[in-house]
Amino acid sequence: MESPFKPNILHGKVSLITGGGSGIGFEISTQFGKHGASVAIMGRRRGVLDSAVSALQSLGIPAVGFEGDVRKQEDAKRVVESTVKHFGQLDILVNAAAGNFLVSAEDLSPNGFRTVMDIDSVGTFTMCHEALNYLKKGGKCRSSATGGTIMNISATLHYTASWYQIHVSAAKAAVDALTRNLALEWGTDYDIRVNGIAPGPISDTPGMSKLAPEEINSKARDYTPLYRLGEKWDIAMAALYLASDAGKYVNGTTLIVDGGLWLSRPHHLPKESVKQLSRAVEKRSRSGPVGVPNRSKL
Repeated sequence: MESPFKPNILHGKVSLITGGGSGIGFEISTQFGKHGASVAIMGRRRGVLDSAVSALQSLGIPAVGFEGDVRKQEDAKRVVESTVKHFGQLDILVNAAAGNFLVSAEDLSPNGFRTVMDIDSVGTFTMCHEALNYLKKGGKCRSSATGGTIMNISATLHYTASWYQIHVSAAKAAVDALTRNLALEWGTDYDIRVNGIAPGPISDTPGMSKLAPEEINSKARDYTPLYRLGEKWDIAMAALYLASDAGKYVNGTTLIVDGGLWLSRPHHLPKESVKQLSRAVEKRSRSGPVGVPNRSKL
């Protein structure tokens, strides 16, 4: 689809995207590059990184890939420093690396819980911590009068509750708390904007293929007010907005991009049935109090 943004909206910016070699992370990498940014991607699988970098470069995007694990501080430090060494600066950090799998709480081991927490929440903080000196106003290699931008990819699972994803719900709740607290501290001290994006079900992603069989996909479509799954493009456009000057006064917000799904509940009654019930209640209300039980039937 055609982007609504100008092609130079991120001109001169350098972005580092964890998990940028596949899924939503790769689409963000692609759209950032198409809109003028240089792109560094970080991931654990060399083959995936090489393929992604090759695809980005074929589009004329300045791109480089660095192997590393966000759970390891030494890897985070090395990749951030390598990005700055390669491109000369760092303006945008996107934390898109994540771990997920379906498991009931009783079958989830503490180690499995800890692994997802380490990737999603600890990894997000570690990357932010190592990037700070390069993102802050007046930081290393930064001549800009303003600080850089951080985006954390979250989820909506923890807004209510989610079946068989207690570990991810806890991790993403922590990510949202990180986003708000860093926005407060680093926005005040260093003029760094920190925001999040909470995607809903996004078609054609590793997460959807791994976590949601087709019958669940169909239910998600039915329950979403817009009656469709999202696309990776939708998340990338939200990221472009937050990374660009269009979002320059947005700080500490997690933008929900899920078609309204988190607000929705299954339709237990067809709309026409609801209308009929409503008319019946109105009719009764004209003839007497509504909601008073008939005690003879108790």
